[in-house]
Amino acid sequence: MKLQDFFATHPVFTYQDLVEFLSDKGSTNVKTRESILNHHTKSGHLLRVRRGLYVTVPPGLTPEKCPVDPYLLTSRMAPDAVLAYHTALELHGKAYSVREEFAYLTRSKSRPLNLRGQRYRGVAHPRKLREKGQESFGVTSVDRQGLDVRVTSLDRTFVDVLDRPSMGGTWEEIWRSLELIEFFDLDNVVEYTHLLGNATTAAKVGFFLEQHQDTLMPDEGHLDRLGSFIPVKPHYMVHKGRTAGRFLKRWNLVVPPEILERRWEEVG
Repeated sequence: MKLQDFFATHPVFTYQDLVEFLSDKGSTNVKTRESILNHHTKSGHLLRVRRGLYVTVPPGLTPEKCPVDPYLLTSRMAPDAVLAYHTALELHGKAYSVREEFAYLTRSKSRPLNLRGQRYRGVAHPRKLREKGQESFGVTSVDRQGLDVRVTSLDRTFVDVLDRPSMGGTWEEIWRSLELIEFFDLDNVVEYTHLLGNATTAAKVGFFLEQHQDTLMPDEGHLDRLGSFIPVKPHYMVHKGRTAGRFLKRWNLVVPPEILERRWEEVG
């Protein structure tokens, strides 16, 4: 493979990607790498997004006008980047609407990036997963323009957005997005919920599954297992401001009426 072929097959790449490519070709000279990047950036063949991160400019386009695949870019924001939350829903084709913020999980500190009105933000894996060494639970890879993109599975994403709803959008957005998913491996859902170790999240997951029993068909075994993780005392589903609502005894959860009754579906 020639250098031009590398650019053609890597719409987004990191400095390390280029290092590995050149090393395979027998070139380990640091100055050669820098010279290649400087030359092609100045020639308009590459768009330098930030230090060590580049977008390949297709022939006939300029760096200012070239398209940037936000999912590929997100996947290269950190060496261990995993697309998550609403971004994962979008990549899986299950988001009710499109957002201009792209989130990825990473173990490293990563500065946010703003590019063309879009924001790319790294967040830490949930603390319980880090403590248990389970950050990779429910992480899969999908092909994007010939490159691997690591993303949380739909099973994990379902639980994640209920665990951190601020990363999923409004409650209407969360509900409508999750309702686009036709099937969950409920054993994985229950296992992952248990790993997170958050009683309120377990109650929210149980409530959602119970509310969608006709379509998702959870059996009582799954619901009972989730029920064993729920809070001992009543918890608010929307903790901020402790939004009033109806108390659901099975889940020890206070659910706002707009969620319980899906009031966004009301006309007028």
